[in-house]
Amino acid sequence: MFVCALATALPGAHARPASEQARLADSAQRVTILRDKWGIPHVFGKTDADAVFGLMFAQAEDDFNRVELNYINALGRLAEVEGEAAIWRDLRMKMYITPDAMKAQYAASPAWLKKLMNAWADGLNFYLQTHPDVKPKLITRFEPWMALSFSEGSIGGDIEEIDLKDLEAFYGKKPQLARAAPFEAEPRGSNGFAIAPKLSKSGRALLLINPHTSFYFRPEVHVVSEQGLNAYGAVTWGQFFVYQGFNDKAGWMHTSGGGDVIDEYLETIVDKDGKVFYKYGAGERAMKAVAITLPYKTPAGMASKTVTAYFSHHGPIVRSQDGKWVAVKMMNEPLKALTQSYSRTKARSYQAFYQTMQLRTNSSNNTVYADADGNIAYFHGNFLPRREASFDWKHPVDGSNPATEWRGLHDIKDTITLFNPTNGWIQNTNNWPFRAAGASSPRQQDYPNYMWSLPENARGLHALRVLGQASDVTLDSLIASAYDNYLTAFEALLPPLLAAYDALPAQDPLKASLAGQIAALRGWDLRYSVTSVPTSLAVYWGQQMVAAGAAAARAREVPVADYIRDRLTAQERLQALARASARLEADFGTWQTPWGEINRFQRISGDVRQQYDDAKPSLPVAFPSAVWGSLASFGMSAPQTTKRIYGDRGNSFVAAVEFGPRVRAKSILAGGNSSNPASPHFADQALMYSRGEFKDVLFYKEDIEKNLERKYHPGQ
Repeated sequence: MFVCALATALPGAHARPASEQARLADSAQRVTILRDKWGIPHVFGKTDADAVFGLMFAQAEDDFNRVELNYINALGRLAEVEGEAAIWRDLRMKMYITPDAMKAQYAASPAWLKKLMNAWADGLNFYLQTHPDVKPKLITRFEPWMALSFSEGSIGGDIEEIDLKDLEAFYGKKPQLARAAPFEAEPRGSNGFAIAPKLSKSGRALLLINPHTSFYFRPEVHVVSEQGLNAYGAVTWGQFFVYQGFNDKAGWMHTSGGGDVIDEYLETIVDKDGKVFYKYGAGERAMKAVAITLPYKTPAGMASKTVTAYFSHHGPIVRSQDGKWVAVKMMNEPLKALTQSYSRTKARSYQAFYQTMQLRTNSSNNTVYADADGNIAYFHGNFLPRREASFDWKHPVDGSNPATEWRGLHDIKDTITLFNPTNGWIQNTNNWPFRAAGASSPRQQDYPNYMWSLPENARGLHALRVLGQASDVTLDSLIASAYDNYLTAFEALLPPLLAAYDALPAQDPLKASLAGQIAALRGWDLRYSVTSVPTSLAVYWGQQMVAAGAAAARAREVPVADYIRDRLTAQERLQALARASARLEADFGTWQTPWGEINRFQRISGDVRQQYDDAKPSLPVAFPSAVWGSLASFGMSAPQTTKRIYGDRGNSFVAAVEFGPRVRAKSILAGGNSSNPASPHFADQALMYSRGEFKDVLFYKEDIEKNLERKYHPGQ
């Protein structure tokens, strides 16, 4: 389904016309960047467009590599940088993103948004103009329409549900392998808590912002204009809106795992004289065929493959199943998504925030909300297609049946939401929404099953406990709750293990070899610390059980955490503990190794793909993976080539915010705001991060000035 061709790489145009250089220099004079003592950029502009210009310049200063890489990926051009192995990722992107479509949407954009996209491109181009030593990997000139290719996070997040191995098998004519596991040992996720005034010591609403992402995925920024923009928080590299954060009156935290927003359709194929049709209703429709060229880098220069991609009216064909082709349908509304993403950062009341939600293009996230009026709220998803509830939407549906079509979108009022629940708090930990507010939660029977996609998890049980005891909450006590060191998952995991050990005959070799380990676990209070030996043993034991149970859990379509809790035999639990002990002894000399000797934070380069080294300095971290119910998450998703565990996913940017006449907030960032190892802000927050300690957020200009490191216009 593809043909190959060799091509010659063309040099990019670096030169800027004098008129453009002068225009960009004028724009820079309307922007002031204040870098505080942590290196965080506070960007001040007269207009929103000026502020966006400065924000993009500041991001490029801190990590141009990640900014560019995000757009190389979003435009489906990664193979041009990384080689042939990335062509299937590029194909996946190009099935949804095309320059012509993005240019048309840019042309159709309202004037205010077009100004922001222009400023976005100008800020990045001015950075390249003033930093001739920086050599882009691919994009030597940013065009305004490119901002639409990475507009909300949904198309980047949702599209990853399309399995690249399946795509390669279908279009590369390779054998189809078993589908990739939908369950990860290291989960993706986040925590969001909102506290109502009646439970806070100050009588004001509070918000916990706790995304669990890959480290260094988002820096900490503050962007202000004289047109009402005043947003502080985490921005995804290359985007011009604060993704998770707050302004002077309201705050928003996104947690993934809302309703079912992606559907697969089984298309029944009919081949007529070499032309592909598919059945629909009583008739047939022609399958759309599109030639997609995929350039890729080789040692000898550039080459390319051309793939004929197929599309039904449901969406692109991404794999085959049981002799049928599978089409994927998902949201693809970049213009609306970008509008919503930016507009919510300026919403200063619940009514204004709700109005931005009416655009219904946040497909990948739930939202936990709090504001200075004392309101707290929750939206379980936002983009939610209306469907016939009798179908099983967790699996592919019959594409030939018109009854499986989406029927528009649900109104927000009909989705799972909360507004000022009487219990006084809201939580989401990527779990189901029916205990989001304890006894004040929505009722499951009131909603179709496709409105929620994830079950309860150990973090959710943990959140219920800490918030159920909440009273007189302060910023510090909210942070303490978010770092409560109890590991809920082991409540259910340990009793069967202890019972299995107690039932062993005295002559069984495991009785003697595991006696010390069982004694340690039996006396454990299920709380982690850097000095805890049972934490090390329990986590390694859990990892062994996950490895043993993952395939069976996948086959039964249950979360692996639930499978190891409910389905493993007594012998499997004991053998997993024996293997865990052996692994600890092999790597550290004894199974009695304190957790802080194993679980470490290390940042030794600014590379996107971090490498770790046991021989180089690192810091002990007490909080483990969220798999085990830890609210604060620190896990390793990269292949482990070291003896120690080096976290690369989990708590990244974390903030606690109190709203009122003046905003009070504290935050912490993994490592630091700069990716340059030579910068003082490469790892200046690392020690605090490892201890769960927070810094004061400098939100008001007078406070920023008192803690100022540098004040300048872009380009100075």
